Amino acid sequence: MNYQNIFAALISAQAFHSLEEYFFRLWETFPPAQFLSGLVSSNLEFGFVVINISVFVMGVACYWWPIRLSWSIATPIAWCWVVLELVNGLGHPLWSLSQGGYTPGLVTSLLLLPLAILLARTLSREQANAA
Repeated sequence: MNYQNIFAALISAQAFHSLEEYFFRLWETFPPAQFLSGLVSSNLEFGFVVINISVFVMGVACYWWPIRLSWSIATPIAWCWVVLELVNGLGHPLWSLSQGGYTPGLVTSLLLLPLAILLARTLSREQANAA
């Protein structure tokens, strides 16, 4: 599987992750989400929606142009998403462990982590083969 397909799967998983966080109201329980949402709007729910739609649209745009078309910037962009989703994929389970139970985003973070690892391994392999 090439990194472009894995990237597309990662962005799709991120969409489901954002939906899980929304339906279980992450902005009400996670201080960083409250802070970021508050930067967008005094209505934290609205701010949260704007941020998550923006992240998804940015991911789709990254896939549709630089990633899919193999622009020179594609690999660095993909690595940025690896870092973002590793933080997401590790952060949610660690937060849930510290809280002693489910926290919004946990279930789908378990999709993000292996996809981010797979993307990192694929990018590393493709870079090694190109050298």
